[in-house]
Amino acid sequence: MKRFFDLSLRYKIPIWGSFIIIVTTLMVSLSLVYKAYDDLRESLLVSSASLAHRLSEDLFHPMIEDDLWKAFEIINAPLVSSDAKDRQKPKIILILDNELKVVASTNPMLIPMGTEVNQLTPEYSMFVQRIAESKSMTHPTYDMQDEQNFYIAAPIVHDGFTLGTLIVVHSKDEILWPKFFRILIHGATMGLIALAVLLPINWYWAHCTARPLVLIGQRMKENDLDAATEVVDELYPYHDELGELFQAYKRMLMEQKNKEALEKQVVHSERLAAVGHLAAGVAHEINNPLGGMLTAIDTLNAYGNMDPRTAKTVALIQRGLKQIKETVGALLVEARVRNRDLEPLDFEDVRSLVFPQIQKKELQLQWASNLARAVPLQANQVRQVLINLLLNAIQAANARGVVECAVEDQQTQLLMWVENDGQGFTPEQRSHLFEPFSPLSQSGQGHGLGLWVTYQIVQQLGGKIDLSQENGRVRFSVTLPLDNTKEA
Repeated sequence: MKRFFDLSLRYKIPIWGSFIIIVTTLMVSLSLVYKAYDDLRESLLVSSASLAHRLSEDLFHPMIEDDLWKAFEIINAPLVSSDAKDRQKPKIILILDNELKVVASTNPMLIPMGTEVNQLTPEYSMFVQRIAESKSMTHPTYDMQDEQNFYIAAPIVHDGFTLGTLIVVHSKDEILWPKFFRILIHGATMGLIALAVLLPINWYWAHCTARPLVLIGQRMKENDLDAATEVVDELYPYHDELGELFQAYKRMLMEQKNKEALEKQVVHSERLAAVGHLAAGVAHEINNPLGGMLTAIDTLNAYGNMDPRTAKTVALIQRGLKQIKETVGALLVEARVRNRDLEPLDFEDVRSLVFPQIQKKELQLQWASNLARAVPLQANQVRQVLINLLLNAIQAANARGVVECAVEDQQTQLLMWVENDGQGFTPEQRSHLFEPFSPLSQSGQGHGLGLWVTYQIVQQLGGKIDLSQENGRVRFSVTLPLDNTKEA
């Protein structure tokens, strides 16, 4: 066997291909032939069962009136059908009374009236015994087959009163085998045609495939490559052109791995440097003016004389500026600034912040929240998540459409979801949904930072964010776990 595997691919590929084609053709042909036989048998059983059921219904009144001639005409009608295309005529039909004696048959010379079933062939006895063992004819028909015939039985019953049993016998030699052999010849012809087409194609394809491999093997052989390593020998221990290709491939693979590792290291270093520069720039450009504004507000709170409405507005501005400050910390991986706990008032602030955008687009905002306590979540991060989702929903919603927002306190977790009636995401958009600077947003606008920041914050809080689309609605759901041990 090893000598065969050492053959050139010019011979091995077409031989293997021909073997696979022949085996596949035989297996497909056999499965189709078996399926055809099973379909023919099932069709015969169904047709015969339908005939038996129909005849048993027609026989009840002649049997109860003891009109045997009428009963004989009924069962003899399928055998004398004038339809020349009728290929499923029964071989014989019998009527048995409740004592299992023949009342009428379509061949009275062979099976005369009054003959007991036990006097017929053993198959009849076995079939009737099987029916008798059921105690009652609960099934509309019974079937059995032997090497030559199919047997179908149906009770002659009406309103629970049984007069006897109808048995329909079909000959396999007259019905099943002729049709089966025609299908078999047709299948064999189609299989030979398929082989006649596929085998030449296989040999041509094998020649085209093997020739470049042979040339590559010869070039590698001329370079005097070292012997194959133990790993390569275990993978493909034969000495054809493919084996020689594996020897050179291992060496090339090791060099390629070293090159890729070096490239990845360089790219990773450059990426870390870029992130460091970006973080330093963000901290310098935002935190400095932000600190000045917060200091000014603290001074205003300490020395200013403000009416309640102005004080409320200043407090809202202060919370927003603190949120900006904490968002900068969230963008920096090392930033873990502890914020105050989340309160119901934070959601009212978010609602107030986005309401001008709602009015500008003439949208309907449906808002629901059952949060009535402070929960141990960083307020600025949760506010940022909800604001990002609401702004995306407002931007994506249809003109004069609907934006829904709900907050549910589920004791052990906080559930927030935002829904709009805008255009949904395509599969391509969903695959890049939470990537930074991705232009594939729901509305086709923006820089793609909102969802990326939202995703990062949710991950920092140990939660999860999901997208669902159904009934023309797009919903983002955020689930955040609550560490209730911190409440007290």
